[in-house]
Amino acid sequence: MQNSKDSLSVVFSKEQIDERINELAKNINEYYREALKANEQLLVVCVLRGAVLFFADLVRHLEGNIELDFVRIASYGKSTSSSGHVNFIKDLEIDIQDKHVLIVEDIVDSGLSMNFLLKQLEVRNPKSLKLVALISKTERRENEVKVDFVGFDKANGFLVGYGLDYAEKYRHLPAIYDLKLSN
Repeated sequence: MQNSKDSLSVVFSKEQIDERINELAKNINEYYREALKANEQLLVVCVLRGAVLFFADLVRHLEGNIELDFVRIASYGKSTSSSGHVNFIKDLEIDIQDKHVLIVEDIVDSGLSMNFLLKQLEVRNPKSLKLVALISKTERRENEVKVDFVGFDKANGFLVGYGLDYAEKYRHLPAIYDLKLSN
């Protein structure tokens, strides 16, 4: 539940998010078109928990021979900044060797988590490894991470809603908001 003194201001409306997801799906389908024609497998990996809403909306627009899997990593805990340490909480259940793999992330902020995950998956010899993020946020980027498909670029603010959280709160909101915490 929101603290009555916390302030939320809309950054991206539900309509903007829906429109951008449609555009991302078209770009992703186009990128994988030749692989899909050859009936090659595309494994779409959701980074839990934050990306689950984005993932669900995105995969419904993807074409081809698709498998779904999930990972869970964490570096924030109950803070508004990364702890500097990544915990691998849930690993993939599907072997990714020789498959096209698309990681679906809600937000790439410091880059620490995605850098960690990409390195973990690269050594498993996927045919290709790409990253789609609803938000690429550069304000606190510490590790260079290539986001292959970007929903929105956002430089600053602490974002919540549409899967993004603060201490497990606000994920359920239908839009993305800038959160200002009360003291």
